[in-house]
Amino acid sequence: MGKWADGTGTLATDTVGEVPLEVAASYRARRRGLLGRDGIAGAMLIVRTNSVHTFGMRFAIDVAYLDRSFTVRSVVTMRPGRLGMIRPRGRHVLEAEAGAMAGWGLRPGVRVRVETGTGPGNPDGDLTAGPTPAG
Repeated sequence: MGKWADGTGTLATDTVGEVPLEVAASYRARRRGLLGRDGIAGAMLIVRTNSVHTFGMRFAIDVAYLDRSFTVRSVVTMRPGRLGMIRPRGRHVLEAEAGAMAGWGLRPGVRVRVETGTGPGNPDGDLTAGPTPAG
């Protein structure tokens, strides 16, 4: 498995084009997630976690739990002030504004591709590409 770092990238499936992605890999970024924000353009990937909460959130979010192969195990919508259930086979979590994932066709069984690297959204090149599953 590759090493992850905070940064940006894209999320893609066979049914949706590229979606802007923020990657939260460090302890600090993973702990903060979307807290204190009013929304997100695209999605946030929180690596190495199988549970999230929405305490301190300002908006409802869709949460997709991904397994090791980046296959969606489940998708739930969480209102602010909730504690999500632990997903034992979950390895990563995608978060987006409520309703976005249905529009992207994300549902259990769908495999997502995550591409990370340097570019306009990450000019310092400080993002180490994580594993990019084949689609």
